[in-house]
Amino acid sequence: MAVAVSKVAGVQICYVDESGDAQALRTAASPIVPVCVLLGVVFDQAVLSNLTQEFITLKRTTHPNLRIRTAVHRLAWVLAEVKGSDLRRSMRTNAQSRNRRHTIYFLDKFVQLLEDYEAKIFGRLWVKGIGQPCNATAVFGSSMQAICGYFQEYLSELDQMGFVVADSRGPSGDVVVSHSIFTQKFKLQGDEYDRVLEMPMFGHSVNHVGIQIADLIASALLFPMATYRYCLGHVQNVHVDSNFGHLTQR
Repeated sequence: MAVAVSKVAGVQICYVDESGDAQALRTAASPIVPVCVLLGVVFDQAVLSNLTQEFITLKRTTHPNLRIRTAVHRLAWVLAEVKGSDLRRSMRTNAQSRNRRHTIYFLDKFVQLLEDYEAKIFGRLWVKGIGQPCNATAVFGSSMQAICGYFQEYLSELDQMGFVVADSRGPSGDVVVSHSIFTQKFKLQGDEYDRVLEMPMFGHSVNHVGIQIADLIASALLFPMATYRYCLGHVQNVHVDSNFGHLTQR
């Protein structure tokens, strides 16, 4: 499906979400997640309306039993999230085969939506060392700086401006991440991200289709692919499953 994109608006939006955390993986059998993904997905602001409508339609048709607060208006479906962690769970070896087939069907349609709207994806993937420390401030701060750096390069190629909307991790976490960008925008040597209009703004995923999309990419695709590729045979917990190889191959 070809999507017409206006060339007038000239504003790009980078939506950021994470999957996993920065807790240390103390042993190979620890229940802690073995990877952490911080990811940005970029859309032209001009396609946001059509993207939102199509994403809501995809959720309604593939997950009609999602619980929402109100069904008065179809836009209320933005409040009902298809969570990447739930899709990942349905792909495990012990999951029912019909659930796996349904998840693959949804993800096929989802990836096609990303292609139709020319999504740009970049970020950082951290694979934890067994028994090694993990600094949450460093992980999330440097990852957001990397995302803003990639975003800056992309905006320069387009000769456009943009801004970042990230899923809120709570006031304390948001402040640290935002300050890591603040130090790069206002340092004496000049603005490192002069095409990124402001520090990252933080929102709730139920209010932003872009954040929900970022969650699905990070949690339902990159996280299981990474654990399959880097952790299988090394980490023995529920977050690592040989069946995630189907996602990688597909």
